[in-house]
Amino acid sequence: MNPGDTVASKVTTAHQAKLAYVYVRQSSLSQVTHHGESTELQYRLVDRAVALGWPRERVQIIDDDLGKSATSAEQRLGFQQLLAEIGLARVGMVLSLDASRLARNNSDWHRLVELCALFGTLIADGEQLYDPRRYHDRLLLGLSGMLSEAELHQLTLRLHAGERQKAERGELRQPLPAGLERQRDGSVILHPDQEVQARLRLVFDKFKELGSARAVLRYLQQHDLPLPTRPLRGPAPQAIVWQPASAPRILAILHNPAYAGAYVYGRSTTDPLRHRAGHPHSGIVRRPVAQWPVCRQGAYPAYLSWEQYLHNQGRLQDNQNRYEAEHPGAPRRGPALLQGLVICGRCGARMRLRYSGLQGQYPVYDCSVAKQAYNHPRCQQVRALQLDAVVAQHCLAALEPDQLALALATLEQVEHEAQALQRQWHLRLERARYEAERAQRQYNAVEPENRLVARSLERQWEERLRAVEELEQTYQRWSTQQPVALTDSDRRAILALGADLPTVWQAATTTHADRKWLLRLLIHSVIVDAKRDHGRVWYQINWQTGATSEHWLTRQVLRYEDYPHLDALQRRLWQLHTAGNLDAEIAAILNAEGVRTARGGCFNGGTVWLLRQRWQIPSAKENGNEDNPPQWADGTYSVVGVAEAVGVIPGTVYKWLQRGRIKGQQLATGMPWKIALTLSEIVSLRDYVQRVRRIKRSKTEAV
Repeated sequence: MNPGDTVASKVTTAHQAKLAYVYVRQSSLSQVTHHGESTELQYRLVDRAVALGWPRERVQIIDDDLGKSATSAEQRLGFQQLLAEIGLARVGMVLSLDASRLARNNSDWHRLVELCALFGTLIADGEQLYDPRRYHDRLLLGLSGMLSEAELHQLTLRLHAGERQKAERGELRQPLPAGLERQRDGSVILHPDQEVQARLRLVFDKFKELGSARAVLRYLQQHDLPLPTRPLRGPAPQAIVWQPASAPRILAILHNPAYAGAYVYGRSTTDPLRHRAGHPHSGIVRRPVAQWPVCRQGAYPAYLSWEQYLHNQGRLQDNQNRYEAEHPGAPRRGPALLQGLVICGRCGARMRLRYSGLQGQYPVYDCSVAKQAYNHPRCQQVRALQLDAVVAQHCLAALEPDQLALALATLEQVEHEAQALQRQWHLRLERARYEAERAQRQYNAVEPENRLVARSLERQWEERLRAVEELEQTYQRWSTQQPVALTDSDRRAILALGADLPTVWQAATTTHADRKWLLRLLIHSVIVDAKRDHGRVWYQINWQTGATSEHWLTRQVLRYEDYPHLDALQRRLWQLHTAGNLDAEIAAILNAEGVRTARGGCFNGGTVWLLRQRWQIPSAKENGNEDNPPQWADGTYSVVGVAEAVGVIPGTVYKWLQRGRIKGQQLATGMPWKIALTLSEIVSLRDYVQRVRRIKRSKTEAV
């Protein structure tokens, strides 16, 4: 049997009753442009379909994938259309120049073969005709798909190896960022535009000063300073475009090693596990500096040193709030000043920050690593505001000897920043005026009779003049809001503030983020242990200089069981009671001695009475009277009797008498009270006390 008979036996009237599809594809636009013969050869497959018995009008061409790679079917709409048509049983034969035109990976190729076998569709190339339902044809199709994928793999390996070898010699040309310019001889220089250089240096200087890309963004937006960019569109060399400052643009500048003078190849790679269907640029993973395949330092002129570049990368890494031991996170706007710096003294983990209270107004440093990892109880938790206050006092005390030097440095920094901003604005104005003068020269150079061109150039000149006018007005407003030169009164005010750091610290214009930056300049971390001593917090300050200092903090507790000096308070209460002092007198003495309650407040008679009840200290005789029973012979109650009947302290009964809630009599000033109460009135007072206590308890639990 000759090959023609074999082909004729495979093509049936059922196949010819359906459409024949010719799939045309080239891998890149360059191949479409410069290798037209291959594309033309694929279009000629229509003649092969006609020779196999299909009318020319029933032969469809799919050429939507010209200029697209066959490594995946995600972006190939033509291939997806072909699969859909096969699944709808509309295709009798698929023609392609070879298997590599249809797919370059086995998953797409075998899916196509499976569909063709299921719906009885033939597959033809430039030489053979295959029926996927036949075993031997299907075997040959499988081998063709494997060879197509292997061929692409070998091509990719050779191309990448050559590219890598060329990059190791530093000869692989890579697109340069804004700020660097490649000359005709191949050498690289700093961009000749002084405004471009000044703006990039400003970004690096401000990041060194402010410490975060977001802070640099706010600074540039505050002073209306755009950034130079080089869009990689069109043929090289691409022109510089000025665009508004944004966080991605600032991060791109800070992460680019070319500004540090380094020629780098292989900064990123693709992780297939992170790739998402429909997102061609997903799955890109940035490699650490130590894993860059090629890194040639000193290849370009630099805007900053390599050491400073590495320091910036570490700082950007630390700004990520992941609460790891090496990443404290960037300072934020919350009131917790030690956010990201507090380390648990029991397990060594970095303590997280959470907020408690009804409206989340109370920050708390919490160590919940054991709870999250092993479902164990929390290590500890510490209220942030009290700890922050004492640590801030230590920092201000450490800066006190250098206040004059700090004031002088601040004055110098303010003057330097004012001059730098003035230079940025002068460069912007100079550029705008140059563009206006250039538009004027273009307008003057055109022939007056050529009105078609003259009108466009005149309109362009007017736009440039309006841009200069708007920029000058903006500069005038900026210079009014921020004077360029400091007056003598400004210098005296800065020096005065520098000599009074607590005033600057407490000023309303000093934000929480400013305070956090100041603390981080002095403190590396703070180790906290709230369970080392009863009612007290031990903390160790690790200073940036390497020195350490240990301190104790008395906690403000809610219960006297957690009171740090409970035994001493009990002994002192017994001493004052033995001396014959009443509750109010004892409270006054304790307040005069500087003793505070569990919550940090002052003592009163009620608090002393509660403590006496806790420690079973008997009541002192009121005003020297020896006979003061709970209830008198006539049925009336004394103050102590009412307190016991209702369940309150005697001080509360005195308040009720003053406010008229209950009524009583005294034979004379200083004599015991006689209070007439019925059983229903006692029950009513008890209900009132219970309501008040429930309200107080709910507020305490909320806090």
